[in-house]
Amino acid sequence: METPAPSDSILGEPPHRADETFLEGPKSRFGELITLIRVLIDFLRGFRVLHFVGPCVTVFGSARVKSDSTHYEAARKMGQAIVQLGFTVMTGGGPGIMEAANRGAKEGGGRSVGCGIELPAEQKPNVFLDRYVTMRYFFVRKTLLIKYSYAFVVMPGGAGTLDELFEALTLIQTGKIKNFPIVIMGTAYWRPLIDFIDQMAKAGMIAPADLNLIYATDSIEDAIAHIRDKAIKPFGLRVVMHVRRHFPWLGERSVDRPN
Repeated sequence: METPAPSDSILGEPPHRADETFLEGPKSRFGELITLIRVLIDFLRGFRVLHFVGPCVTVFGSARVKSDSTHYEAARKMGQAIVQLGFTVMTGGGPGIMEAANRGAKEGGGRSVGCGIELPAEQKPNVFLDRYVTMRYFFVRKTLLIKYSYAFVVMPGGAGTLDELFEALTLIQTGKIKNFPIVIMGTAYWRPLIDFIDQMAKAGMIAPADLNLIYATDSIEDAIAHIRDKAIKPFGLRVVMHVRRHFPWLGERSVDRPN
């Protein structure tokens, strides 16, 4: 496991209060400078751990799903299928759907990484991770979950999953990132949301073409075929035998190096 949770002693702020402090309003010039340094440190820690994980597919979903759930089993199989395409599976690193996808990646012989968040109620990383980093700021975490990914798989989840889905969708819609595929798994669960997105298009709030940015299915085979067609082929991804050079003196570690 790589990089423990950030220490309370970093610039004197408890990690779980980072977003609260950041969002509580204007501060002195010196206070804002300290905040910028904290954000910079958060990004640097994430870059250090995740730079060498390879092209990822990020799986979003609820931390509350139990291991005997059909959603858990679907996420596990999806993790296995993703690594068989040659991708690294990335999640938020926690329990539930995240654990299932990471578990599937490990069972499939592939790479499994997590990018977590420091919360007042501790959420421990699952045991199926090759690399893991805990961030202080939610927006930093969301940026990193998107930065290293060529596709996004959205399993059943709650408010956090919706936030991650629409973050990725908005970035694609506005051209801030490439037209990476977004796959929604669990059509019965997501049906009201899918219908509402259709309603937005009919009302002219989004373009009809935006509906093509989301692919909803219950079939892992169809999901994988969609990722292959929309991520691997358009971006020319291929399996490489060499590992990008890392510099231990910068705190960097290859994902293939034993923990």
